[in-house]
Amino acid sequence: MSQNVIPYSYINIEGNLGSGKTSLVHMLSHEFQGRSILEEFENNPFLPLFYDNPDRYAFTVELFFMTERYKQLQDQLSAPSLFSSHTISDFCFTKSLLFARKNLDAEEYRLFQMLFSVLEKGFPNPDLLVYLHRDTSYLLDNIRQRNRSYEQSIKAEYLQKIQDSYFEYLRNITSFPVLILDLKGMDFVNNPTNYETVKFLISKKYNPGVHRITVSV
Repeated sequence: MSQNVIPYSYINIEGNLGSGKTSLVHMLSHEFQGRSILEEFENNPFLPLFYDNPDRYAFTVELFFMTERYKQLQDQLSAPSLFSSHTISDFCFTKSLLFARKNLDAEEYRLFQMLFSVLEKGFPNPDLLVYLHRDTSYLLDNIRQRNRSYEQSIKAEYLQKIQDSYFEYLRNITSFPVLILDLKGMDFVNNPTNYETVKFLISKKYNPGVHRITVSV
């Protein structure tokens, strides 16, 4: 087990599609013996349909995602872990609203926002939200390499829309710390030195508000 200490009990690792957030949660949870909450996106039967026909299936896919995220967080966060002092997730509940904002039309989004407002009550803010920022070319390469068939039609324009939605949200947060890591060429999965750098930055104590750090090889 690492001798380092993460001074946060509840951490959200966020990022665009293909940014490496799930891999980082696995690595941190293993090293610090933390409890991980991983989004079960493959259980969404509407996801392949959405990528083929986004106009028709956007509301259905986002509603399914939101209810699944709600159930996961409700089950995990309502029962304190007896065996770990850290809970690390690869999503925050607000992610539902961020994707919906870019994928739904105005009327659908208004309804979705009403449902979201009801469900989000009671969820705690994270002690730290980490956003892994990658350029779209890296994201597309990573998406191609992991070779999920339903993701192969994703375009750079869609990833840019999602990124814009995240930044619109993050820049207004003042009640808890947000760490934006601009990772330029960093491969923390396969390069131990890169991982140690990322871990060191996450292990620092930050004041509430947004902190952006550029890290390059």
